Amino acid sequence: MLRSLLKSKIHRAVVTDAHVDYEGSISIPEDLMEAADLWEGEKVLVASITSGNRLETYVQRGPAGEGAVVMNGGAARRIQKGERVAIMAFGLSETPIKAKKLLCNEHNQVVRIEDHG
Repeated sequence: MLRSLLKSKIHRAVVTDAHVDYEGSISIPEDLMEAADLWEGEKVLVASITSGNRLETYVQRGPAGEGAVVMNGGAARRIQKGERVAIMAFGLSETPIKAKKLLCNEHNQVVRIEDHG
């Protein structure tokens, strides 16, 4: 039996901008994507720690080193600039997955990485 398990999590990232007039997605800096093992186009669940809103969208690659996490399209109406979010990706597996969990500071820099489930 395949189970859906947490694969990657970026915790407490800050949304730095929101563009309603754009095709939907979330832009994540390339260096943060690599650290979290996220691919461009990968489906993610974005949960606002600030408002409690949750939505699914896909990842778009943003410039590395800038810390810009940007909500785009209709998602920008649900989760707005300045909100803290958890960005989660899941994988299907018959065996346990060791989730990669990143904790970010207010500048979206990784302050801790956990490589266990």
